[in-house]
Amino acid sequence: MSHDAAARSSSYTAFGLRAEAEPLAPGLHIVATPIGNLRDISFRALATLAAADAILAEDTRTSKTLLAHYGISTPLLPYHEHNAAQMRPKVLAKLREGGKLALISDAGTPLVSDPGYKLVAELVAEGLPVTGIPGPSAVLAALVLAGLPTDRFFFEGFLPPKSAARRTRLTELAAIPGTLVFFESPRRVAEMLADAAAVLGARTGAVARELTKYHETVQRGTLPELAAHYDTQEEARGEIVVIIGPPGAGELLPAGDVIDERLRAALANVSLKEAVAQVAAETGQPRRKVYARALELTRDDP
Repeated sequence: MSHDAAARSSSYTAFGLRAEAEPLAPGLHIVATPIGNLRDISFRALATLAAADAILAEDTRTSKTLLAHYGISTPLLPYHEHNAAQMRPKVLAKLREGGKLALISDAGTPLVSDPGYKLVAELVAEGLPVTGIPGPSAVLAALVLAGLPTDRFFFEGFLPPKSAARRTRLTELAAIPGTLVFFESPRRVAEMLADAAAVLGARTGAVARELTKYHETVQRGTLPELAAHYDTQEEARGEIVVIIGPPGAGELLPAGDVIDERLRAALANVSLKEAVAQVAAETGQPRRKVYARALELTRDDP
C-alpha cells in the first residue's frame, strides 16, 4: 500500500474524452459502481476512483473490467470477507497517515450484503473521514420496477439456504408492514418462492433478474404464480432480487371460513404461533383475532 500516486496518471476517459481528476481529500471513499450496465456510473465516482491512492475491491478481476473501460490505472487491492480481518489494520494504518482510498464492491453500493461494515465502524470510532459517493443499487432498482408499495420497505438480504430455516425466517418477517426485499441465488429462487408462497400466501411479488443488462426481466404475479413459473423453468441465471408486497396490500380476505381453512392447513405443518403469524399476514386480519380463532379450532378439532 506504499504505491506513490504521483507516479501515475489520475485521469479517466468518458465519452471519448480524457479528463484529469481533481485531488482527492484524505479518507475512505465508498463508491457505488454499476450493477450491470457500465454506463451507470457518475463522473464523481470516476474522478474518485482515478484520484485514489488505491481501490479496495471485493473481486479485483471483476473491477479490472470497469477500470479498463474508463482508462483508470489506480491499483486494486483485494478486500473481501476472507481477508478483511487481515486487511483492516493495514487499511486503517494507511488512512491514519492521510491516505486516500476508495472502496467498491463487485457491483452496486458497497456494504449492502458486501464486506466493509466493520471497516467503516472502526473509522467512525476513530474519527477518521468517510465519504459516500452514491449511485447504483440493486435493491432500489428492483423496488421501483416491482409495482409494489415503496413508502416502507425492509431489506433482508439472503434468506437461509435450507427450507426449514427459510420458512422460520419468513414467518418472522410476515407481519412487517412494508414491502420485503431479498437477494437470492439463481439455484434457489424456485425453492425460495415456494416457501414464500407457503408462508405468506397469495401476496403479490416480483422477481427482477439481470437488472440494467441486456436480458433484464421483471416477472410479476402472486407468490404461488411466481413459484409455479420458476418451478417449470430452467435454472435462472444472473443476479436476482425478489420483492414481496406487504400484508394486506392486495385484496383482504374475509374472516370466517377462509381463516379457518388457512389455519387448519397451516396448523398441519407448523406450530400454533407460526400458523397465527402466517394466516394473519396472508389475510390482513389482526393477529389477536386469528390467535383466538386458532385456539378455538385446536379445542374443537379431534
